[in-house]
Amino acid sequence: MTVVEWNQRAAAAQAAVVERHLRPVWGIPATRLGTPAYPASRRDALFVSWNYWWQAHLLDVAVDAYVRDGAPSTRKLVLRIARGHRLRNLLRVTNSYYDDMAWMGLALERAQRHAGLNASRRLRVLRDELYDAWVPEAGGGVTWRTKGLFLNAPANGPAGIFLARMGRFERAEETSDWLHRRLLDPDTGLIDDGVDGDYADPEGGKRYPEKYSYNQGVTIGLDTELSSDLAPRHAERAAALIAAVAEHMTSRGVVTGGGGGDGGLFNGILIRYLALAALQLRGPGADDAREAAAEIVFASAEAAWHGTREIDGRVIFSADWTRDARIPGSTDTPAHFTGGTVRGSSTPERDLSVQIGGWMAMEAAAALARS
Repeated sequence: MTVVEWNQRAAAAQAAVVERHLRPVWGIPATRLGTPAYPASRRDALFVSWNYWWQAHLLDVAVDAYVRDGAPSTRKLVLRIARGHRLRNLLRVTNSYYDDMAWMGLALERAQRHAGLNASRRLRVLRDELYDAWVPEAGGGVTWRTKGLFLNAPANGPAGIFLARMGRFERAEETSDWLHRRLLDPDTGLIDDGVDGDYADPEGGKRYPEKYSYNQGVTIGLDTELSSDLAPRHAERAAALIAAVAEHMTSRGVVTGGGGGDGGLFNGILIRYLALAALQLRGPGADDAREAAAEIVFASAEAAWHGTREIDGRVIFSADWTRDARIPGSTDTPAHFTGGTVRGSSTPERDLSVQIGGWMAMEAAAALARS
């Protein structure tokens, strides 16, 4: 595949999501957010439910698109999504989940760095929230929610990356060490989901051994951010985790699994941070690890593209990149929120998360091709 062809695929994914999902927030000019489903119900169109962290990833991938095309219209899209998020969150940037805030921090930081968004105050608020969320009396780590003591990779991985990008390297280093000490499964080499913190036993607590693709991605991303010739453990950790992903989470180089709801973003997040590693990992063994990461990115993005179908001339991505997409309908059972997570639609291709995940894969492959 050529650079031009990957750029064209990324542009096609962007156009599909923008046309099918993006709308002004409550009719307010110069705002956009993504409706959580297509076809959208009336509740969706009014953003009664809106899924804060899905919209953070929408903003992040819109920044990818602006880096790719440099178009004034794409920059305007970035600014409108950021404004839409702020208004729908009632002029706040925080919420009750530290993982959500970390994802938003990552998106806003990149939007400011690449597209000139003025997000300095919001970034300071998120930086301080996430820095202060560390729980030393339970052995370290950031909790998933602002209440409770469940410490998991989905909060700690992106929080560590964000704090590194905001200059809080000491906490980012602590976070990387915590992830590998508390959540690394020695049998598979993969990162487990989380652990219940325990003040009485800081190294104990119930462990949740589920292996999700995005947890591998954010851990690889954090070690990539911290990697250098002077800190060899980060390249070594990232290389080992990339190899474990290749062994346990791919088939013929393609990331397997997938689903709707929150899970629709998982594989796209993994691909984003594999692409980051392929571009930026430094230190011992980095050359081979970068090559292995790039191979997974290109194979997965190719499979995701070949699994697309079309609705009114626009592509729709499959929830599972190893099979073809299914066309959603308005009578499908919609995604629903339960237990702190969003469960997928009966036809998961209906979910905004799934389509953002496919778009992320195209942008990641296009960025690698351009490099």
